[in-house]
Amino acid sequence: MTATHDTPPPADAHSGDGTGIHTLETHPVWGDESEIVDLAVDWAARRVVRHTDPLATARPASELAAAAGRTITPRGIGGAAALDVFDRVLEPATRSQDDPLNLAYIASAPTRAAIAFDLVTSSANIFGGLWEAGAGGIFAENEALAWIVGLLGWPDTAGGCFVSGGTSGNLSALMTARETAKARRGGRPAGGWELACTEHAHSSIHSAAKALDVDVVDVPTDARGHLTGRELRSVLERHPNVFGVVASAGTTNEGLVDDLEDVAEVAREFGVWLHVDGAYGGAGLAAPSVRGLFAGIENADSVIVDPHKWLFAPYDCCALLYRDPELARATHAQHASYLDHVDREAWNPSDFALHLTRRVRGLPLWFSLASHGTDRYRDAVELSLETSKAVADGIRESGHLRLVREPELSVVLFERPGWEPADYAEWSHRMAAAGTMLCIPTTWRGRTVLRFAFVNPQTDPKWVLEILETLR
Repeated sequence: MTATHDTPPPADAHSGDGTGIHTLETHPVWGDESEIVDLAVDWAARRVVRHTDPLATARPASELAAAAGRTITPRGIGGAAALDVFDRVLEPATRSQDDPLNLAYIASAPTRAAIAFDLVTSSANIFGGLWEAGAGGIFAENEALAWIVGLLGWPDTAGGCFVSGGTSGNLSALMTARETAKARRGGRPAGGWELACTEHAHSSIHSAAKALDVDVVDVPTDARGHLTGRELRSVLERHPNVFGVVASAGTTNEGLVDDLEDVAEVAREFGVWLHVDGAYGGAGLAAPSVRGLFAGIENADSVIVDPHKWLFAPYDCCALLYRDPELARATHAQHASYLDHVDREAWNPSDFALHLTRRVRGLPLWFSLASHGTDRYRDAVELSLETSKAVADGIRESGHLRLVREPELSVVLFERPGWEPADYAEWSHRMAAAGTMLCIPTTWRGRTVLRFAFVNPQTDPKWVLEILETLR
C-alpha cells in the first residue's frame, strides 16, 4: 500500500546528501531545533569528562522554585535559558552518584564510555520491546546478558531482558515463579500463596509480595546472618503453599551472600522456585577472588543483577535472567488485537517482564563491555574488593574504631565506641555538607553503626582512612 498524506511535508523539511540519509532541519511545529541540540550535546560532552561536584546535594523545593523561576510557560523560555537553569540550579541540586567518596547506599560509578553511549541510546530512540522494532539494539543487549549468563554457569538457552531496576526485576521474576507454580500445582491453593525469605531480603521483595497478593514467610538466618538450607527446609515442611524462595547474593545493608548451594538443593527437593537477588552483589561473579561465595547460583531459576550498581553502567539498568525463559514468556507475553502480528518466535523483551514499552537500556553496558573488554570489568570489581579490605584492615588497626563484622563483598560496617545515634547523624551530616564524604548511619543487630559501600574503582582507601581520623 502506498502511503498518502492529506498535507504534504514542506519542501525544506528534509535535506539529503545523495547517500539516502536525510536529516530533519525544520519542523512545522517545533521549528529549527539545531541550536538547542548543539547546546545540549555540548553540555553532555563536557559533563562526561569533568569531575563530579561533591558539594552537590538536595535543596528544598521552595529554594529551587525561587532560583529556577517559572520554566513551563505558554511560549517557552527557549533552549538556552532552559539549559542554563538546569546547569546552574537543577543539576547541582542532585547528589553526585559517581563521586569517589560517595559511599552511601549503593552509588553508581559508570564508565565514561557507558555514560556517553547512554546519550547515543537516547538519540537512536529505539523501541526495545519487540524484535521487529529494535532487533539491532536487542541483539546487542543480549550479548551483554550472555556474558552474565556465562558468569552464572547457566546454559546458553538461558536469557531475559533489561528492566529499570531491582524492584521491577524482582517483581517480574516472582510473578513468573507464582504463575509457574499455579500451572504445575493446578491452581491457587486454599489459603493462598506464600513467599519465603529472610529479614535481610531487600525491601522490594515485600513490595512484590503486596503486588502479587502473597504472604511472606520469614526464614530465620544462622549466626552469620545467612539463609541456609537447614532453616529453609524447616519452614517449607510447615508451609506447603510456598511457591518460591528469595535468596540474596549480596544484601544491601551488609553485603552478605546466602548459602546458595544448600538453599538450591532444598528448593529443588520441595519443588519451589529459587530466585536470587544479586542486584548489588551479583557483580562479584566477575571477580575470581569471591566467586566461591556464589557456589550454587547456577541452580537458581531466576537471578537479577543491577549493572547500574557495580557493573559501571548508568541509571537505569537491571539484568533480569531466567534459566528457562519460556516460563517467563508464558507469564508475561501480552496479547491483544494490535499485537496479533508480533512474531512470537522472536526474542521480544516485552515477553520476559511486566512491561511492554521499553528503551534499550542495556546498550550503554554493552558498549562499555565491547569497548573495554570483560577483563577490565573483572579488574574493576576486584579493585573495589581490595579497597574494602584495605579500609576494613585500617579500621581494625585504628584504635578508635571497631569493625563490627568481616566484609564478605564490598560493604564495610563499623562503629565508633561510645557514640550514640545522634553523634553518628551529626558526623554524617557534617561530612556531607562539607563535600568531604557521603556516609550514612545504619543499624546492625539493633545498634547504630556506619556503613561504606565500595563500588567505585576510583575510590582510594587512603582518602577514606584519612577522613576516618575525624571520628577520634
